[in-house]
Amino acid sequence: MNHSSKIGLSFGTTSGIITTLGLIVGLTASDASRNIIIGGVLTIAFADAFSDALGIHISEELSDNHTKKSVWVSTFTTFAAKLIIALTFLIPISVFSSTIALIISIVWGMALLILLNFFISAPEKRWRAVTEHLFIGFIVIVVGFVIGQYIRGLF
Repeated sequence: MNHSSKIGLSFGTTSGIITTLGLIVGLTASDASRNIIIGGVLTIAFADAFSDALGIHISEELSDNHTKKSVWVSTFTTFAAKLIIALTFLIPISVFSSTIALIISIVWGMALLILLNFFISAPEKRWRAVTEHLFIGFIVIVVGFVIGQYIRGLF
């Protein structure tokens, strides 16, 4: 896999996991309905995938070492990875009750982070990367939960 594909895949996958998990946890904690959570995930899957792809596109364009083709490869790979990863979270939400779907989504997201880190990290840095990124994922889950509880209390 070339460098541009790795950039798009790693960024899109990470963003797809972290953003979608934060949204699901926050909406579930706020007592949002299944339809609202599904709508939120669909919005994240498409709108944020375009946003992230544009961000990578601009970032890669600003780099002096990238060809036009490599910029577009990073852009497309970011979009596709974010879209696909975010959409996978719809499966447990559509099939299970909100509590079970939330647990499955968290386990799924953390498992994907572990797999991604094993795929992209150098062997000598693997466990450090896994630990660091799982910790960040945990922080996003906690923040999403706290914000969801706050919203629930407001409304």
